Amino acid sequence: MAQTDQRLPLHARVKDDLIRRVRANEWASTTPLPPESALAAEYGISVGTLRRVLAELAADGILERHQGRGTYVRRATFQHSLFRFFRMQGGTGQTPGSRILERNTQDAPTHVAAALNVQGHSQVLHLHRLRLWQDTPFLVEDIWLPLPQFQPIAEINLNELGSLLYPEYENRIGLIIGSATEELSVTQATDGQAVLLNCKGGDPLVKINRIARTHTGDVAEYRESYGLASSFRYQVEIN
Repeated sequence: MAQTDQRLPLHARVKDDLIRRVRANEWASTTPLPPESALAAEYGISVGTLRRVLAELAADGILERHQGRGTYVRRATFQHSLFRFFRMQGGTGQTPGSRILERNTQDAPTHVAAALNVQGHSQVLHLHRLRLWQDTPFLVEDIWLPLPQFQPIAEINLNELGSLLYPEYENRIGLIIGSATEELSVTQATDGQAVLLNCKGGDPLVKINRIARTHTGDVAEYRESYGLASSFRYQVEIN
């Protein structure tokens, strides 16, 4: 176990060390943690104490436990999050297509620097992306990533990037997205957005700002997504 504060109770020290190992990307998304008996023996604690630690980490949103399959590092999944807001024919079983229209390095605009929690005018990677559903454009996105952390994404052949970026972050730079905050607002289509979304300039769009974070709470990505208001839906169950 790495150096930890010896004043902490043993189960708290084990918890801190497991968090450290998660942050170090010790376990891939498809690799379960070692069996409870093995981890307990490694740390010199009882299986009951280890289960308490794992339960706390699951409650904190860091791990997820599957009966009969083991314990895994939780990866935030946003594959179907767009279906919460936009109506698309064919259900949610498919992954929307993705086409990166532009990639460049730029000085972070003021609002982007604030969202990424970096110094003003810091160098960031900007991706301008079109999302498609059954070959029909339905979302325009601007994505900003801090440099030099995301330099491998700046250098890779764009044809090698998959439709989902978060698995690419994990596979190429070992960065795991653990959570995100989204904020919705309404705006008007610019001429460039109108061309891409096959609408008129000035038509209403729904804008979704997302700040994505790692398990440590560090901001890893800021994106702005724009979709037709005519396809927007909002549903919430109130009890």
